Amino acid sequence: MSDTIISARELRKTYHVGDVDVHALRGVDLDVRRGEFLAIVGHSGSGKSTLFNVIGGLTPPTAGHITIDGKDLRQMSESDRTDLRKQSIGFVFQKYNLLPTLTAHDNIALARSMVGKSLHLDQDQQFQEVLTLLGIAHRLHHKPRALSGGEQQRVAIARAVVNQPAILLADEPTGNLDTENSERVLTLLRDLNERLGQTIIMITHNPEAAAFGHRTARMKDGSILSAATPH
Repeated sequence: MSDTIISARELRKTYHVGDVDVHALRGVDLDVRRGEFLAIVGHSGSGKSTLFNVIGGLTPPTAGHITIDGKDLRQMSESDRTDLRKQSIGFVFQKYNLLPTLTAHDNIALARSMVGKSLHLDQDQQFQEVLTLLGIAHRLHHKPRALSGGEQQRVAIARAVVNQPAILLADEPTGNLDTENSERVLTLLRDLNERLGQTIIMITHNPEAAAFGHRTARMKDGSILSAATPH
C-alpha cells in the first residue's frame, strides 16, 4: 500500500446560493494509499459529502488540486470525469438505487454493459469470488422487491465492483439497515479490502462504522481536523 491513489491539496469548494457563498470545503489536504480502507466521519454539514462528490468526479473543486489514480480532476472536462467514473470508481449509496424491474443479475450486468464488457457474469472468475464473498450468488435471479435491505445493499456493492474499479466510494452504506445487516455489510466491505485489495473510502456519521476501516479522517466545517494513523 505504498503508492498514493488519491491526493488532494488545498481543496476548496464554494457553492453560490443566491447572494450567499457557502464554503463547503476549506483547504482540504488528504492522501489515500492504494489498497487502503479510509472512513471519513463528520456531522451533517461538515463537508464530507462534498468531499465524496469531488473525489468521485461528480463535481469539480473550486480551487486546489486533486489527482485520482494519477489523473488531475481540475484538468478534466465533464466528459473526461464521466469516463473516470465509469472506468475507475464504483459507488455505493445509502439508497440502493437498484432498478426495480430488473433482477439482481441484470442490475449488476447493466453496469458491465455501460463500459462495453460482457454481460455474462459467470465467465468472470474474480467476480464469482466477489459474489461468494457477498453471499448473494443464489439470489441473482430475484428482483429487488424479493430481497431484504441487506441483500439489496450487497447487490449494490456487487454492481459497484463488477468492473474492478480502482476506488470504491461508499456514502453511508448502512444508513438504511438494521444493526445486524449493518455489521454484515461493513464486514463485507472490510473483506473486499483485505482479500482483494480494494481501495475503499466510506463516508459515515457513525464512529462504530468508521472503526471497520484502517484509518479515520474527521471533518468539521469543511476541513479535516485529524486523520488517524492506519492500523
